[in-house]
Amino acid sequence: MESAALLHDLDKALPSDDPRKVLGHGDAGAQWLVDHGYPELARPVANHPVARLGDDERYRRWASFASREERIVAYADKRAAQRLQTMDARFARWERRHPDYGDSLVRARRRAERLEHDICAAAGISPAEVRRLPWVARAMATARVGSR
Repeated sequence: MESAALLHDLDKALPSDDPRKVLGHGDAGAQWLVDHGYPELARPVANHPVARLGDDERYRRWASFASREERIVAYADKRAAQRLQTMDARFARWERRHPDYGDSLVRARRRAERLEHDICAAAGISPAEVRRLPWVARAMATARVGSR
C-alpha cells in the first residue's frame, strides 16, 4: 500500500510521447506498473484520481469493489499535494485549476468527505489528527529533504 501511495502519480513523470499517456491519469501509471512487473500496485494507482469520485458510473463501480488499500490511496491523494492539506484546501485548488469541472468536483468532494470519514473512523482518529501521526511527520520531513 505504501508503494502504491508513493507511486500513485507516476504517470505524470512519463515522457509526453509515452504511448501509455493516452490511457489518462491513473490508468497510464497503472499500466506502467504492470509492464514493469508490479501488477499488485496497479489497481490502487489506477483508481486514485479525483475524477473517479466525480463520475457517477465510475464511482459506483469503484465503491462496489475497491479494496481497503485502494480507498486509502484515494484518500491520501485528496489530502496531499506537496504537503499534507485539509480537504478544503485541496478541493479549493482543484476548483481554481479546473473551473469547468464544477458539478463533478462537487460530487467528488462529497464522496471524498465520506471516504475521509470512513477511513479516519476505522483508524480511530479525526481528519485533523492525520497530521499528528508519528509516521506522517517523518515521511514529510524525508520528502522535504529529498526534494532539495
